[in-house]
Formats: sequence, structure tokens, C-alpha cells
Amino acid sequence: MSADRSPLDANSTASAPAAVPFATVYVTLTKQEHIQLKSDAHCWKTQHRKAVDRAQRSERQHGRVVQELQERAAQTEAVLRSELEVARALIRDLQKRLFGGKSERSKSCERQSPEGECHARRGQQRGAPGHGRTMQPHLPERHEFVEIDKPQCPRCGLGLTSFPSTEDSEVIEIEVKAYRRLIHRRRYVATCKCGCLAGVVTAAPPARLINRGKFGMSVWTTVLLDKFMYGRPSHRLLQDLAEHGLNMSPATLAGGLQAIAPLFKPLDQALIGKLRTEPHWHADETRWAVFVDIAGKVGHRWYLWVFHSSSVVHYVLDQTRAGDVIEEELAGVDSGIISCDRYSGYKKFARLNPGVNLAFCWAHQRRDFLELANSYPDLAPWAFAWVDSIGYLYHLNGLRLQALAGSAERAAVQSSLLLAVRRMAEERDSALAGTLLGAAATKVLQSMTVHWTGLTVFVNSPWVPMDNNIAERDMRGPVVGRKNFYGSGSEWSGELAAMMYSVLMTAKLWGINARTWLRTYLQACADNGNKAPDDISTFLPWMMDAKRLAYMRAGPLTESVDSS
Repeated sequence: MSADRSPLDANSTASAPAAVPFATVYVTLTKQEHIQLKSDAHCWKTQHRKAVDRAQRSERQHGRVVQELQERAAQTEAVLRSELEVARALIRDLQKRLFGGKSERSKSCERQSPEGECHARRGQQRGAPGHGRTMQPHLPERHEFVEIDKPQCPRCGLGLTSFPSTEDSEVIEIEVKAYRRLIHRRRYVATCKCGCLAGVVTAAPPARLINRGKFGMSVWTTVLLDKFMYGRPSHRLLQDLAEHGLNMSPATLAGGLQAIAPLFKPLDQALIGKLRTEPHWHADETRWAVFVDIAGKVGHRWYLWVFHSSSVVHYVLDQTRAGDVIEEELAGVDSGIISCDRYSGYKKFARLNPGVNLAFCWAHQRRDFLELANSYPDLAPWAFAWVDSIGYLYHLNGLRLQALAGSAERAAVQSSLLLAVRRMAEERDSALAGTLLGAAATKVLQSMTVHWTGLTVFVNSPWVPMDNNIAERDMRGPVVGRKNFYGSGSEWSGELAAMMYSVLMTAKLWGINARTWLRTYLQACADNGNKAPDDISTFLPWMMDAKRLAYMRAGPLTESVDSS
């Protein structure tokens, strides 16, 4: 071993302290020990490298986990935002249904048509001259003379002389009162000696609608019209009659209606028979409660259906909303067009009857865009653009119906209508092919695509309306009744309601005075021994001659007819 000085010592200054000398030690290793050390070093380097790799892999894996978590969070957030938007849309829709206006009529002129046309509202226009007081000369007159108690001069007291004329005015009044018909039947005794007549001969008793019933045709006519045409509950009618001096118990009313119900069944069958011969029908259905318990049926919800043709309005009450009701109502029909909504029952009937086509309602399609605009305000401009396009179709269709068939004007409007329909289809397909629409808007356009064939039936069939509003209006009377007296308390009552709505709405369709028709029909039933007339053709509007139809369209019957 030898000792060397540190390099620091050579450069040390005089003032620096003296360095402490150290010794260099040399270690002698064997070959085996050298190999072992080399191996250990390599091993530790390998383990270090693996540790670094594991750390890097762990870091990369951690990054992927973090990324996946972020993606999942983003997806969850998107789903929650979508659900929140749907919930907000539902809230807006429910608020609109509960607190919003019931009319779907556009309030601004700008949305009437793409051409910017603003149509005047219906009814009396502001600033337009009125039609004056409507006189009613058909009403009977009662003359009243009003005189001055003491016709004299207030200053000198001399009497006044009557002037040749009078100052005339009129007031229209209505008087409703109950009265008793005291019927005195003359009795006779034979004066001859032939013996043909024995005893006393008495005049025939008057015909009664119900055996031994004390209420006449005018009472039952009022009851039927008040309930089924005007939608007033029976207890309110009984209260009103009581205030006019006529007392009728609820049991008497119910028993009388049950006895009268079979009288209308032949008419109901005649209406169905005529309905099945027509080429076009409007159809709709609504709920109707029948408060009876039926085995196998849960609840009291039944359905009232309406089928409206050019000659008949027929209602049918059924326990279900199944398509079998349509199949039974139009049994034997092999061709025709049904204007309806998008309910699957009509689609099933059309599949089973290939000759029957469905004309879907544009009012329902328009309503989809209005509800979309209300539920999703961000889509309102886009939705109202479609509403304007549908309004333009209505405008063109109206112009087409006003033009004469075969005229050049009608051909030009038809071309414009075809072009508008084609452009609407192209815009719909283009919007569906893009990626900017949300799920709600896409759903509306997809529904339009599925029902497009039925929506465009009117294009080549001008006599088919664009919507099903006729059937919707037919349901107004029953819906008013449903809101006022909730439905029917028994099956026979529900069947009577359907039959009465059928005959009364058919009479309204033909412009017939319902009171005149019903009073005449009930009198005919009474004359036939409390049964429906053997020949009901004189009560079917399409089988009446012009004189009979004019009579039925006239106002209330005269006093002489009422007293018969």
C-alpha cells in the first residue's frame, strides 16, 4: 500500500488548514466473485428497468381509466341532460294542457301561409255594418194595448182624445208551462133495434207512448232532447220541470226511458245499413263510463265510437277500444276510405280489408309540431315553419275546392298542390338524413314518413277532407254529456245514449228540426201500440220526399198538432 496526497493539497493556500491524509485500499477479488457481482448488477438493473416499465404501464393504465371515467361521466351527463330536457318538455306540455288555450288557431298573420296571406277572422268584422235586428215573423202574436190611466192635460185637467194610430213595438218572450190534458171520451147508446151494438159505445182512448203512462209525447220529447242533445243531467231537468209545476221522480224518469229505448232499435239498424253502403267515413272514439260490473272487465271505462258518412252519423258503444268494433260496424264493406287518426285499430282493419284505404288527419300531424314547439322552445322556429307549410297545403286545397271541376284554374291549383307536397317530402327526407335534429324532432318526422301515404290521399281525391275534424265535432255532444253526467248507469242506458246520439246527429246532418222529428216519431210509436212503426222509411231522411223533408225541417209543431 502506498499513500498519495489529495489533489486538494497541491492547491491549498498557506492559510488553509492542513488536510487529513487517507489511505487508498485495494481489494483483490476472485474471478468467481467478479462474475457474481456482474450478475448481481445486471439483475438489479433488470429489476429497475422492470420497475420503471411497471410504473409507466401503471401510469398509462391510470390514464386510460381516467379517460374512461371521464367518457362515462360525459355520457352519463348527456343522458341526464336528455332526461332533464324530456322532463322539462313533459312539464311544459302538461302546463299547456292544464293552463294553456284550447284552440290551436294561429294568432299571428305571419303563420297563416308562406305567401304571407292574412285571412280575416270568422264572424262580424270590426267596423263592418251590422245586419240589423232579426225579425221572427213565424212566431205567433199576442197583442197587448197599453193605455194611460187618466188621459188628461196636467195643467187644465181636460181629457185627451184618442189618436187614430198607435205607437208599436215588440218584445219576444218564451213561455214554458206544464198542463194536464183532461180527455173526455164521448159515450153513445144505440137507437136501432138490430141488436148489432149492445151496451154503451165509447170513443177510443188516445194513444199513449207507455202503457198506462201519464206523461205525453211532449214530456218525453223534452226529456230526450234535454239529455242527449243539450247534455243536461237528468236531476237538473227534473228540478227545472218541478219549478214549472211538473213533478217527476227519478225512478219514473229512468223507467220511462228504459221502456222507450227499444223503439229506436229499428232506426239504429237502418242507420247501420245505410252507413255500410257509403264510400267514405270519418271515424273516431272516446271514453265513456258505464257503471256496471262485468265479469273479467276491470273498471268502468267503455268507448263510444262514431262513424260519419255523407248520409249517416252512427254511434256505437263497446266495452273495448279494439279493432273488432270497426270490423263489426263496417261488416261486408270491401272498399272505401276512412278518415281517421293514427290509432292502430284502423290500421289493422285496413290490413284485413285491402280495398279500404286510410286517410290520416293533417290536424293531428300539425298538432305534433305545435306540441314539439311548446315542449322544446329551442325548436319552436323550426316547428312553426312546418306548421306554416301545412297551413299552405290547407290554403291550396281550399282554393282547389272553390274552383270548378275541369277548369284551368283548378288544374293550376292542382299542380301547385302537387309541387308543395313533393317539396314537403324532400324537406322531410333531407332533415332526417342530417345529424342536427334531436330525438323529439326526428320522431315527429319519422311519424310523418310512416303515415305519408295516408296523409296524401286528399291530393288525388279532392272529395276527401285533409283532416278528421268532422268526427271530432261529432264527439262534442257526447263529451259535454260525459262531463255533465259522467256516462251511463247501466248497459241499456248506454245503448240508448248511442242510439239517441245517432238519430239526433243524423237529423242535424240533414238539417232536420230534432224536436219536430222526435215528436212525430214518438207519436207514430204510440199510434202503433207502443211499438216502432212498421214502416220507418218515412222517418229516414234519405228516403223522404221533398214535402216530407221540408216538413221535418220546419220549426216547432203548431198548437193544433201538439194537441192531437
